[in-house]
Amino acid sequence: MKKIARTRDDEPETHDVKTHDAKIHHAKNMTRDNDLTALIAAAVAARQTAYAPYSNHPVGAAVRTVDGRVFAGCNVENAAYPLGNCAEAGAVSAMVLAGARALDHVVVVGPTTGEACTPCGGCRQVLREFAVPGAGVTICGPDGTVLLRTTCGDLLPHSFGPANVGEVRGE
Repeated sequence: MKKIARTRDDEPETHDVKTHDAKIHHAKNMTRDNDLTALIAAAVAARQTAYAPYSNHPVGAAVRTVDGRVFAGCNVENAAYPLGNCAEAGAVSAMVLAGARALDHVVVVGPTTGEACTPCGGCRQVLREFAVPGAGVTICGPDGTVLLRTTCGDLLPHSFGPANVGEVRGE
């Protein structure tokens, strides 16, 4: 995997931090940057196992839970086209199977280097179901090069979610 080029804005802060709490927060941010590299690697590896003989559009995804666990998934096509499964949904299914219910970042790795392979509408809704507020989304090319950074909220603004169902139930 190629090293990810980082823009100046993406580099970890290096200024002196005066308070203990700020130092802890700074250390956590640096750890999350390292976790993102591992998350990208997991999604790149998942893409390599995708089963996409019909579209030739292999996709890998990896989600990170709020407690730092990583779950990956790949797209799996079927001759009856609508019955295929997306990589993002596979990663979320693996996360749920392991008992996790909240994710704070997702990486999607598509087959092209020029156009970001963002999640389909259905996967955006699946991600929204489990994403904490502000959950990050990173879209990469097949070698792990970052093409887009956004949030789940930006992918699916004004979304329908569990709170909407709770209102109907009177919760």
